[in-house]
Amino acid sequence: VGVKVLLFNNRIYGLTKGQYSPTSEQGKITKSTPMGSLDNPFNPISLALASGATFVARSLDRDPEHLRGVIKAAFEHKGTSFIEIYQNCNVFNDGAFFTYTEKDTKTENTVVLEHGEPLVFGANRDKGIRLNEFRPEVVSLTNGQYSLEDLIVHDQYAEDRTLAYFLSRMTEVPGLPHPVGIFRSVEHPCYEDLMTQQINAAKKRMGEGDLEALLNAGDMWVVE
Repeated sequence: VGVKVLLFNNRIYGLTKGQYSPTSEQGKITKSTPMGSLDNPFNPISLALASGATFVARSLDRDPEHLRGVIKAAFEHKGTSFIEIYQNCNVFNDGAFFTYTEKDTKTENTVVLEHGEPLVFGANRDKGIRLNEFRPEVVSLTNGQYSLEDLIVHDQYAEDRTLAYFLSRMTEVPGLPHPVGIFRSVEHPCYEDLMTQQINAAKKRMGEGDLEALLNAGDMWVVE
């Protein structure tokens, strides 16, 4: 349905005073897990993609220009849009995403997804992501072994979710940058539109209908 979901992920339940959340790291020490969280965290992007979401994206609270563009694209998308936003909680989990949001570390630890473009990152744009069989891996673009032609080229409009899912799992592999941007954006018929079409088709075939007649149709009995 045509709703826009913004998931503010700060890896903590900050508004209720700092309990661990479904996205907290395993071993996280919080008020509700004083010996460390036992759960593996959810991957919101993977979960959305596996659920068949037609618009899935990630952005950063400290990059307002990028976030604005992603929200605009989500607003214009027909259907459900899902955005994960890396958000800092400076009271109960300060710095949880600083590696990916701060100016001096961001370029080396994030890769921006742009449709039709190879996955290149790094302060000097000297690293890329290639697919080694079924595993994304970081390669150097300066040692002569690999070039832009060897890298994954992002396709946010691909109907098949396989590549987008590969990219979503990069956050769980040490040494790989976290992708930010639009993972998937495809057009599917919306539920409310299909429902309207179905109702109109029924009216055309059977008429507008009469609620009072419907309630009094068929077998009836009186309770005294």
